Amino acid sequence: MSEFELPERGIVFWAVGVGDSTTVVVDEEAILQIDLHHLESAEEDDDPRVPIVDRLVELLPERDGKPYLATFAATHLDKDHILGFAELLDRVTIGDLWFTPKVFRDVDEGELCDDGKVFVDEAERRIDVVKGDDSAGSGDRIRIIGHDDLLSEPPYSDLPAETFIRPGEFITALDGTDHVDVFRAFVHGPFKDDGSKERNDTSLALQITLKEGTETLNALTFGDLRYPDLKAIFDRSEADDLLWHAMLAPHHCSNGAMYWADETGGEAKLKRDILDAMEEAAEETSIVVVSADKIPTGNKAGDNPPHAKAANRYREIASDGVICTGQHPSAEAPEPIVFEVSAEGAGLRDAALVEASMSKLAKEIGEARGEDEVPAGRVGFGRR
Repeated sequence: MSEFELPERGIVFWAVGVGDSTTVVVDEEAILQIDLHHLESAEEDDDPRVPIVDRLVELLPERDGKPYLATFAATHLDKDHILGFAELLDRVTIGDLWFTPKVFRDVDEGELCDDGKVFVDEAERRIDVVKGDDSAGSGDRIRIIGHDDLLSEPPYSDLPAETFIRPGEFITALDGTDHVDVFRAFVHGPFKDDGSKERNDTSLALQITLKEGTETLNALTFGDLRYPDLKAIFDRSEADDLLWHAMLAPHHCSNGAMYWADETGGEAKLKRDILDAMEEAAEETSIVVVSADKIPTGNKAGDNPPHAKAANRYREIASDGVICTGQHPSAEAPEPIVFEVSAEGAGLRDAALVEASMSKLAKEIGEARGEDEVPAGRVGFGRR
């Protein structure tokens, strides 16, 4: 892993177990980290998963002698999305912090893990610095993304207007530097009425766009959202704001993204409308990324994600299939999944490696089902 290099401009999905850690590289100085899942066990030599904080410390640029991360964005504060934040904060300078107002309700209700509490403490520290002062510098900046009635009350009402970002708006600046020509984070959620909902259902949802000349790379990340909110996003949004080459499967490839019961206690049924909407938004070449150790060949009722049934549905809509972070190119030695954009086009850094990874996975699935042949299909797109 020590030989791994970040793309000049692109997105990295890390093998961190069942949890999200996504790195967006705008340029060598401007890097956005979305979520964090640092397992202490991953620091052991025989654990194939990535100790993500250690890796970021190695790869980030330095500022004033310390690793520098322009922006950290938390989709929500479940443990599998924020684990290791206290260590990251100690070892890395974080210029800008993005979060939803739900984090304050969660801490008041005593529902957060230790790293989640550290995150809220840091957010509140920055709020004390920023309120009434629109000149806060790197290391103190914040963006509060989404609606909530509590934002009309102090201390939040004392914050500068530019602190707040609403669904339907977008961000082009990281830690005070505008990258409008090459970067955009379009905000899809959370919605105005989400404050009282479960934490998963208030996840920060983004379309990340990276550009190099006339070439564009689009990615969607939805945290742990489920069908009702995903459907609302696709219903409300303009087509260009939904385009994707890469989509991080919501909630680690949970059935809840496309299987839903219309009434309490009813049977969860496939909602073809969300799959059709996702497929319509997919670029000509598209891949769904599953953030998990492995995609099972089947599930029992009550199993946690990833769900095999959901992975199969994604295979139907993604032109180039599904990649699991923990199985790329093998479970014994997973490597980061890297999408990049350059003047030559947008795609996977090593399409051949991904093709081998996906073909091996398809073979394993076929064998588990007792099939003699692996279903044919395109896998692994490269630069166009």
